[in-house]
Amino acid sequence: MDSKNYHEDLSHIRSMMERSSRFISLSGLSGVFAGLAALIGAGYVYFIFQREGIDYFDGDRNFFGPALVRELVIVGTVILLIAILSGYIFTANKSKKKGLKIWDSTTKRLLLTFAVPLVTGGVFCLALLFHHLFVWIAPATLIFYGIALVSAERYTLTDIKYLGYCQIVLGLISLFFLGWGLVFWAIGFGILHIVYGLIMHKKYK
Repeated sequence: MDSKNYHEDLSHIRSMMERSSRFISLSGLSGVFAGLAALIGAGYVYFIFQREGIDYFDGDRNFFGPALVRELVIVGTVILLIAILSGYIFTANKSKKKGLKIWDSTTKRLLLTFAVPLVTGGVFCLALLFHHLFVWIAPATLIFYGIALVSAERYTLTDIKYLGYCQIVLGLISLFFLGWGLVFWAIGFGILHIVYGLIMHKKYK
């Protein structure tokens, strides 16, 4: 009996230490929702290409005018905002159910660790956009996003690093298939997020 209580106490202590050092309220459903938003966005971008007379899958290099680039940037920004908002809503709901604070010192450390490579990658991609090096943007976003996820693993669920590794590998592969950024974006930000989200939802629900 004493041995059972001893093990229960140790388990409780480990749980408390994990709660204090890691942000464990990330919702798998937020990943699913973000992935669906990315796939819908990719489909809409393909529709834009069709509207502009661009046959994306014919293998030819296509010229993107300033107006088209601005529209694509707007679409990407809207998808990003939707993903962030949905992530916050699902995570806040999960934190409330668990009786945990969504904003504390651990959350701040998580966001800082995640933001450094992400902001660096964002500025790098803006430079690529400025110099009209559009084909390099998709690989760069996937790689920097993957690095951000791996870095954030220290302060949240360890499983997130595997999503990060997959994003990095996918970004590196896409470097050898320049011009197919929409496809790799759909796989990385869409399919991988959905798969990861479903696994995390089942594992931590």
